[in-house]
Amino acid sequence: MSVVILVISIFNVEFYAVVPSIPCSRLALIGKIIHPQQVIHSVVHAVMGMLVAWCAAVMTKGKFQFLAVPCTPSESLDDAVPQMCLNEYHLFFLLSGAFMGYSYSLLYLIKNMNYLPFPIIQQYKYLRFRRSLPLLVKHSCVESLYFVRNFCVTYYFFGYIPKVWISTTMDLHIDSKLHPLDTLTGLLDLSLFYHAWLCGVFLLITWYIAWLLFKIYATETHHFPVQPTFAEETDQCLPKILNSNPPLIIKFLALQDLMLLSQYSPVRRQEVFSLSQPGGHPHNWTAISRECLSLLSDLTQRLITQQEAAAANGRAKQPAGELKVSPQTPGAVVTEDTSFQSQKSNIVPRASMSSLVKSSLMPLKTSPGPDVGSPFSSPALNCKMGILDVNSPWHGSVQSPHLMRRGPKLWTSGSDPQMNGSHHESFPVLSAARVSSEAVQPSFIYTWLQNKQEQIKNFLSKRVLIMYFFSKHPEASIQAVFSDAQMHIWALEGLSHLVAASFTEDQFGVVQTTLPAILNTLLTLQEVVDRHFKLPHVSSKSPRISGSLVDTSYKTLRFALRASLKTALYRITTVFGEHLNAVQVSTEHKKRLQQFLEYKE
Repeated sequence: MSVVILVISIFNVEFYAVVPSIPCSRLALIGKIIHPQQVIHSVVHAVMGMLVAWCAAVMTKGKFQFLAVPCTPSESLDDAVPQMCLNEYHLFFLLSGAFMGYSYSLLYLIKNMNYLPFPIIQQYKYLRFRRSLPLLVKHSCVESLYFVRNFCVTYYFFGYIPKVWISTTMDLHIDSKLHPLDTLTGLLDLSLFYHAWLCGVFLLITWYIAWLLFKIYATETHHFPVQPTFAEETDQCLPKILNSNPPLIIKFLALQDLMLLSQYSPVRRQEVFSLSQPGGHPHNWTAISRECLSLLSDLTQRLITQQEAAAANGRAKQPAGELKVSPQTPGAVVTEDTSFQSQKSNIVPRASMSSLVKSSLMPLKTSPGPDVGSPFSSPALNCKMGILDVNSPWHGSVQSPHLMRRGPKLWTSGSDPQMNGSHHESFPVLSAARVSSEAVQPSFIYTWLQNKQEQIKNFLSKRVLIMYFFSKHPEASIQAVFSDAQMHIWALEGLSHLVAASFTEDQFGVVQTTLPAILNTLLTLQEVVDRHFKLPHVSSKSPRISGSLVDTSYKTLRFALRASLKTALYRITTVFGEHLNAVQVSTEHKKRLQQFLEYKE
């Protein structure tokens, strides 16, 4: 048993995750189940379950103790020679342990039991374990009952396969005087069912205790020094860890420590606001605030991308006559978009992001990839960059909020009030677009492949069985977007508490330099989150989380993020009050701040 617990604990350490993996479709879930790592996890747990069942059978003794037992053939009872027969009760025990081990591994994956939830209320390890112990025992008893039921059904249909194979391999006979267990009469043995259920309870309790203790110790709070005492401790300081790329659990623990120190530790807050000696630079505050703002900006960009994709999927196709493009001049649309983007217009499309979001966001971090407009770049990328392929299946529909319907070309009228430039300024753009259109024009083979791809997609989309596996679940997709929102919540709380405390504790005014950027980031994220909850298929009410042993709080992280964001803004506006009117922010942000100051949000 000690070997079993050691192996199970090693797998708990190797397979943990602080960000849950949420499959968005049934095919993705099947892919996770047949992944090599998960297959190894399942096989090892099945072997460990069989070992636990063997230990339970040996301790039970009686008819469950040995696999081979002496028996007498029924055809010659008088002078028969004793033979070795297969003990099907022992085999049933071993196979039930293997089945429970595999079922535990499968639920470990499906229910995200490797996810480490950090407790909101900090408690001692003993108190956390004692509080979870009654729920653990109840959960193990109920789950073992379901496992034994499922195994009995499986053994009824497929039990003869391992029985015949083991008896043939080990040259054991089948005792015909006993009822076989793969029949209804054999499976109605209450003593067998009770002992199998008791074995499952013993197995699950020991494994769940190992899993629970690992979660308690792994999510325990850790204090990171803000300033190093010695030069060797520089890499262990909170600002250094936040701005590096440590393992995710270290990053989560550092952000949790930032949240705690910003609320409950005035001494450590003074270290955050302190200046370096010599030089007098606020390195600690700069590093911490920069990382928090970077996390929040990344989340904002991710939500905008998700909202643009949802708007593109839900938008109806345009009629063919609304966007006229001749095949001979494919650069016309490119010229239209380029000239429109190069000049400031007062027209804002309904589907696009508002000027408040666009004026406050940091630029997107683009990863190296194929050139825009090349035959190897996707039509979606071309649409995002303002290039519309006439021959592609994307033509005729608006695939990005940044592409708008327009009647006359913007460069044809010099007196257009929406243009700040003159008529002559558009000709270089037009000629450049015509020259570049030759390189953008896709080849015949690429167009043919794109058409075939769309035909295959349309054909498969009409097949119910295919769509059953490939269709994405809206709720799972939303949960995947906010799967790592816990660290953004801690960044929000830590940053807002530090800003609020700086009103009375910041002696050098180091927070004042970044206060406009902080307010811009928070207000921009507030608008994007509000837009997210207005999307179709997005619930605005948090579902109830039942008090079960397996944590499912990651399903409600988006609601916690929305509440934390609004609380953070109110925390800052309540402390600073009318002083925020002197902060340099945009007009839209000033209106939103005024609503917070008047408690109207």
